[in-house]
Amino acid sequence: MFPAALFRESALLAVDIVNSPRMFRPMMGLVLPVLAEQTLGMLVYFSDRLLAGRFFEDPAPLAAITLMSYVLWAFWGVCSVVAIGATALVARHVGAGRWGMARRVNNQAFLLAAVVALLIAIFGGYFGHLLPRFFNFEDDALQIATVYLMTIMPSLPLLVFQTVGLASLRGSGDMITGLIVMAIVNTINVLLSWSLVIGLGPLPKMGVQGIAVGTALGIAAGAILVLLRVTVMPSRLRLSLRMLRPRLSIIRSLLRIGIPGGCESLSIIGAQVLFVGAISKLGNAATAAHGLALGVESLMFMPAAAFQTAASTMAGQYLGALDQSRARQSVMLTLATGGGLMVLCAVLIYCVPLFLARLFVSAGSENMQQVAVTASQLLRTVAIATPAFATMSILNGGLRGAGDTRFPMMISLVGLLGVRVPGAYWLAMETIHIPWIDVTIQGWGLGVLGAWYAMTTDLCVRAALTVYRFSHGGWMNVKL
Repeated sequence: MFPAALFRESALLAVDIVNSPRMFRPMMGLVLPVLAEQTLGMLVYFSDRLLAGRFFEDPAPLAAITLMSYVLWAFWGVCSVVAIGATALVARHVGAGRWGMARRVNNQAFLLAAVVALLIAIFGGYFGHLLPRFFNFEDDALQIATVYLMTIMPSLPLLVFQTVGLASLRGSGDMITGLIVMAIVNTINVLLSWSLVIGLGPLPKMGVQGIAVGTALGIAAGAILVLLRVTVMPSRLRLSLRMLRPRLSIIRSLLRIGIPGGCESLSIIGAQVLFVGAISKLGNAATAAHGLALGVESLMFMPAAAFQTAASTMAGQYLGALDQSRARQSVMLTLATGGGLMVLCAVLIYCVPLFLARLFVSAGSENMQQVAVTASQLLRTVAIATPAFATMSILNGGLRGAGDTRFPMMISLVGLLGVRVPGAYWLAMETIHIPWIDVTIQGWGLGVLGAWYAMTTDLCVRAALTVYRFSHGGWMNVKL
């Protein structure tokens, strides 16, 4: 199923490249700003792990930041309920030349964003301090994780406005705003984090909490910049009080698309939390190696987000213009280009994984050097699954841009809950105790490497199912 469907789509893509070579240029016009934006985000990700790995001799800070990144990812998943719908609807209306409707969609998306921000603020205020306790932290890592999360928590309601605003702008084809905003956000984040960790000049030396302060102020700056872009500066998606009045038809459309897409994101995050729960049971060193490998692997996974965004925008706009053929072909072109780039990055990582891992740890700490060795084994494992990840993520972008969010959600549930999570526990743990039925199962005891074997298997399964859905073609007939 997987090879035959992908071969057919590749053949159609080759024909299209010969007949329409101009499609490549608009695709790269969408990709390059987002790729530059993702590169800046990757530098922040590297920066945080470099601070936690090199300035602390114990793996606890790196373990704490790694696990708390999943909590922050969960809040982003809540934001995506509105953002996914905004991108799809704005792209469809812009493709059809209905800029007035695109503006109305953006206004209603911000109205929903305000509601989501309020819910996040209430939840964070009452339950935020309890979230680190869901992980199997050792005592020192638990204290660090709690301080880190509670420092960032007040800024998280603002993350909704940043995420939704940039999603609407990208749906309209404006990728430059996101690049500018995130360049400023990431600069603030990195400069403040380094200054506060080491106590530069008059600034206090705050340790790990300094990383959190830099992240929080970066999020706040991003939200302010996005709001200025759609209120003060000239914009075809500009906010207005009149258009902020609730329009139930648009809100229903946003939620009809966004809820399945958001549920997919949240299911991915929830499954990832369960997945990392297996790793956290192995101790701080295993969790730190997992986090270190995630940081390095972003080199090869980073292009996926850029090409996924391009696929989403192009598919939505071509379908809005009633051109199904180009909608499909544009997605395949992004897959061929983005997938090729990701494979090149994977080859680099496969060849020198230990060298890359050691860049992020203290040279004088034997514990952290062992963490780097374990991380290098994980990196070689996931590098092999890069083609599958590229296929799954970029084709998913095309499906989402068309408004087809239900099938990706079901595919994610099958792969994550049916393969990754149970596989991680079975392969990583020596014994697995299921308390509600009082049963103990013998595992393989492969440690964190076993968990990553399960992850790569999941990526391959979801890639095959996503190709099948894309080849079926039903995603091009989704009514918004």
